[in-house]
Amino acid sequence: MKTFLQHLQAPTRRQFVSNAAKTFLGVSLMDQFSGKALAIPGENSSPLKQVATARNVIYLYMTGGMSHLDTWDPKPGQEVMGTTETMKTNVDGIQLSENLPLMARQMDKVALVRSLNSTQGAHEQGNYYMHTSYTLRSTIRHPAMGAWLQKFQGRGNPALPGSVMIGNDSRHPGAGFFESKFSPLMINAPADGVQNAQQNALFTEEGFGKTLNLSKQLDHKFAQTYDLKNVRAYADMYDDAIKMMRSEELKAFDLSLESDKLRKDYGYDNFGQGCLLARRLVESGVRFVEVSLGSWDTHNANFTKVPELAQELDTAMSTLLADLQSRGLLENTLVVLATEFGRTPEINANDGRDHHPKAFSCLLAGGGIKGGQVHGSTDERGFAVAENSVTIPDFNATIAYALGLPMDQVLYSPSKRPFTVVDKGKPLTHLFG
Repeated sequence: MKTFLQHLQAPTRRQFVSNAAKTFLGVSLMDQFSGKALAIPGENSSPLKQVATARNVIYLYMTGGMSHLDTWDPKPGQEVMGTTETMKTNVDGIQLSENLPLMARQMDKVALVRSLNSTQGAHEQGNYYMHTSYTLRSTIRHPAMGAWLQKFQGRGNPALPGSVMIGNDSRHPGAGFFESKFSPLMINAPADGVQNAQQNALFTEEGFGKTLNLSKQLDHKFAQTYDLKNVRAYADMYDDAIKMMRSEELKAFDLSLESDKLRKDYGYDNFGQGCLLARRLVESGVRFVEVSLGSWDTHNANFTKVPELAQELDTAMSTLLADLQSRGLLENTLVVLATEFGRTPEINANDGRDHHPKAFSCLLAGGGIKGGQVHGSTDERGFAVAENSVTIPDFNATIAYALGLPMDQVLYSPSKRPFTVVDKGKPLTHLFG
C-alpha cells in the first residue's frame, strides 16, 4: 500500500477526489482549478449604502430567447402578432399575450421591463452577458450574480449550498474567477433532489471515515505544493458536503414532503417542480436559486411552441408568486424572469421568429418591487426600444440593488484586472415601493 501511495501521480489523485465527491454527493464543482489566484477585495470599497429590500432571489431563466411579442409585450392589431391574441390583466392599462392568462391575474405583483436591449445576438454570448453583465471572452470567466452574493454576504444556511441551479443548462458561468465554493449546486431533475446524498449502504460509518482519511492522504502533498485559495476551497468542499449529508436541512430538497395538490398546482413538468423546489430552498435559507426553462429558440413553428412553453411558465410562475405571498416570503424574495434576447417582429418562412437583441422584456416581482407597473416601451411593431432603454448591466444592477450589494466595490481577477458586480450598470431604483 505504501508503494502504491508513493507512485500515485497527481492527476490520479485529483481524479480520485473528483470521483469521491461524485460518489458521496452526486455533484461536481465547476472550474475547480481555473486560476492560480482569485478575486481579492479592492481598495475602492463601495460608498453606496443602500438597504437591501430582498434577502433571496429566485431567478427564472428562459433559455433560447423568449418572444416578447407573444408573451409580455403584445401589439394589438398589428400584423406582427401573427395568430397571437392579446388579453387584459388585473392592472388597468397593462395587457399581455393570451398565452399567459394566469400571470395576467398576478400583474399587480409585477414590475414589467419592456425596454431591455442587448449587444449580444447569439445564444451563448447573450446567455453569458445576461448572467454576468460582461461579454464573453476567451481569457476570463466572470462570476454570475449568485457567486457575487455569496462573496459579499456569505451563505444563508451553513448546512446548505449558497446557490442552486435547477435545470440542464451547462452554459451557466457559475463562480467565474471566484473560488469553486461559490459555484452553484447543479440539480438536473428537481423531483429527484440531491442524488447519492445518502451514505452508500456498503459503507459503515467507520468505513466512510477511513475513505475520507485516505482521500486526504492522497491529496496532502498536492495541497501543500499548491497552497492556493482555489485548492483550499476544493478541500473545504468535503466539509460542506459531509455537513449537508448529515444535516436535517437536506430535507429541503425533498418534494415528496409537499402536498399532491400543491405539486399539481405548480405543474408536474421539470420547470414547475423546479419552481416548487426553489421556494423550499429559499425557505430553508438558500440565497440564490435559478430555474431554467429551455426551448424558446423558436425559429420554427413559433405559434405552436410558444403557447406550450408559456403554459408551463404561466402555471408555475403564477403559483410561485401566490405561494411565496401566502407564506410571507414574497416580501423578502425577489423573483426575476430573464432571457438572453427577444424574437423578431418579422415572421419567417418557417412560421418562426429569429434572434432579436434590439428589444425584449424581462420582469421583477417581490423583494421590495412595487407591482402593477411597466418600465419602458417598444415601438408599434416591437422592433426597437421607444422609451427608457435598459441595458443588461442596468437590469442586473437592479437585482444587485435589491440585495444590497456594493455595486462599485472592485474585486480583482487572477490576472489582476478590476471588476465590479454589474459593470457600471445603473439600478432602476424607481421600481421599488
